[in-house]
Amino acid sequence: MKIFDTHTHLNVEQFAQDIPEVLERAQKLGVTEMAVVGFDEPTIEKSLELSDKYQHIYSIIGWHPTEAGSYTPIIEKKLQERLVLPKVVALGEIGLDYHWMEDPKEVQEKIFRRQMAISREMNLPISIHTREALEDTYRILKEEKVHLTGGIMHSFSGDAEWAKRFLDLGMHLSFSGVVTFKKATDVQAACLVVPEDKLLVETDAPYLAPVPYRGKRNETGYTRYVVEKIAELRQSSAEQVAATTRANAYDLFRIKCNEK
Repeated sequence: MKIFDTHTHLNVEQFAQDIPEVLERAQKLGVTEMAVVGFDEPTIEKSLELSDKYQHIYSIIGWHPTEAGSYTPIIEKKLQERLVLPKVVALGEIGLDYHWMEDPKEVQEKIFRRQMAISREMNLPISIHTREALEDTYRILKEEKVHLTGGIMHSFSGDAEWAKRFLDLGMHLSFSGVVTFKKATDVQAACLVVPEDKLLVETDAPYLAPVPYRGKRNETGYTRYVVEKIAELRQSSAEQVAATTRANAYDLFRIKCNEK
């Protein structure tokens, strides 16, 4: 089994001491590739460092909505310079966060739209963070013609109806450990309406650890448990879900490989 974790944060301090061990455990669980997501200056640089060092690590870089107020022309120039690097496969995570509300909605929206414009200019898919902001996220994605680049609803947390709406925009839906939670029936229902070619898996490590590790530090290897839960829900096999979601990641990220 070969699994692609499309969203992990090995670039944060929770992993500062044991990245080699985390990667070794991931390999043993069948997680063979991962995208490390940078969301501010330090995590962007660390993501690029990791993807440069490890063949099976890719970078997704962008400016997180909780950092929107610190976005400047200098930041944008640095971001554009790094987005052309060969191991950078998407722009993200970008979007809206109305839970923490570090910056006003208008500021978040402006920076979200600006980065979507960059994704179009550079022909890069995007990875979307949305928290308590599905309606506005959907509106902006539609207005900014997300179908031109495609992208991921990262750690999708909506119900089946919202899943269908984002799928109609051409988005991929990625499921994290939340899909393993007993009470996450809406997310589980959403998982069932996603066509095979739009399905992705992730950890969002070190956050959102799946059952049986809920409440502990999440690790990229635990994508295995997300795959197994999705297989159970969709009445498929873990091997099939792993192969399908890995192929989808390769296609979306335009990763060239002789063997998928």
